[in-house]
Amino acid sequence: MTTITRIDPFRELASFFQSFEPNGKDQLTAGSFVPPVDVYEDEQNLILKLEVPGVNEEDLNVSVENDTMTIQGERKFEKEEKEENFHRIERRYGSFLRTFKLPNTVDAEKVEASYEKGILKITLAKRAEAKPRQIKVGSGEKTLQG
Repeated sequence: MTTITRIDPFRELASFFQSFEPNGKDQLTAGSFVPPVDVYEDEQNLILKLEVPGVNEEDLNVSVENDTMTIQGERKFEKEEKEENFHRIERRYGSFLRTFKLPNTVDAEKVEASYEKGILKITLAKRAEAKPRQIKVGSGEKTLQG
């Protein structure tokens, strides 16, 4: 009898980037403004892209402490219109806090953040030992000296 096992190569990475609030609740079910995030990697970096349109650059804060990265920000309600003139408000406003547990393959000293067109991009450099290395394959014949 043959057993087929499904392999999920992203399971380990997903557990490293477990998103949580200080009180232990899952941020995505907390009911507040939570910007969506994409996480991907290449040979040199782990990259996070957060969708935060309408947030000013000066209202964003990214910090790393130990193995935890914290991203804070605030989308402020536009006061140009009087509230009583609104028929419906569906966009979420207010402050947000996202925290991510970083894998040990990330160099916490080499973190860069940029903001363009409503996208906050955070680049986390991998440690040298975590980067793939090219290994030269020899001919297989070894000479013994004795």
